[in-house]
Amino acid sequence: MNQLNNGFTIFLSLLVEAMPFLLFGVLFSSVLLIFIDERYLADKMPKNPVLGALAGSLIGFMFPVCECGNVPVARRLLMQRVPTAVTIGFLLAAPTINPIVIWATWLAFRDQPEIVVLRVVFSLSIAVIIGIIFSFQQDINPLVQPAIARYLKFNPPIQPENQGSSTGSAVQTPSGVPSVLKSGTYILGGKPGLTQRLDPNLLQGTTPAASRSKSVMDKLALVLDNVIQELRELGGVMILGSAMAASVQVFAPRELILSLGAGHISSIVVMLILAAVVSICSTVDSFFALSFASAFSSGSLLAFLVFGPMVDIKSIGLMLTVFHPKTIFYLFALAAQLTFVFTLFINLYVF
Repeated sequence: MNQLNNGFTIFLSLLVEAMPFLLFGVLFSSVLLIFIDERYLADKMPKNPVLGALAGSLIGFMFPVCECGNVPVARRLLMQRVPTAVTIGFLLAAPTINPIVIWATWLAFRDQPEIVVLRVVFSLSIAVIIGIIFSFQQDINPLVQPAIARYLKFNPPIQPENQGSSTGSAVQTPSGVPSVLKSGTYILGGKPGLTQRLDPNLLQGTTPAASRSKSVMDKLALVLDNVIQELRELGGVMILGSAMAASVQVFAPRELILSLGAGHISSIVVMLILAAVVSICSTVDSFFALSFASAFSSGSLLAFLVFGPMVDIKSIGLMLTVFHPKTIFYLFALAAQLTFVFTLFINLYVF
């Protein structure tokens, strides 16, 4: 009974900790949907894989979201046809490369400023490397869920208004507003070729051209509608992930974890696993890592701080709403291997 109480307390704490950041991410993605001209955003992002991955990784510094909030934003970027390198860079780096997390890490490790610097450097390097690797996949359909692939297939990029109609332009609605929500889109969840019905206000508000013609109150109403829709999709997944993370924290003995922290290699492996299963928000994970500072090496602490915000149980559940399971496996494997190599070098040759 005591374990159940502890597990329930941890479960609620994870939800309370993560929900505001999920809400912020969903809200930001909805603002992108309604207020941001997707043509402008996609056009301004660097097409070069290296510059694109770097730009995507640094977006988080301007729009701080944790690993709960970055997934809906990354989904919106994909649906706006932002280059894959930019999206992957943002997805992996945004939970760490933002002022809130950097400040929290400094508060926890003010006596070890090298931890703060190396966390930023390693997170940025890994995100850029993986973004470049994924940029070699020109067709993103195998990387994403079939529903998003349908959206991209049946919704060609919106052409500038002064170019008139063309084969790549969006379909016109009865009101004359170009619609990006044709039959079979991800948002509608339908199948190609089937007629779908949707609230005309939501239909018109999802295009940049339509958004500019609507009042501010109408735009805010559309943002609220999209927030509710995405919270319905992602909230349940986050609850399941939080329950799994709480179960692991209750049934995994802390004494066993501490006993494995002595070796250069074993300590890194333990902290990589711990980071994946504990699923602590990146804004507070530095204080959790600080509790292991007396027993674990600096490299293993960095492994926890770098890898956890990129891939954990909670974020995997959210990623499954966007990416194909194979894509998540590759993200997980690449991030784990790169983190292991970087932090092992720190253990062996630096500290």
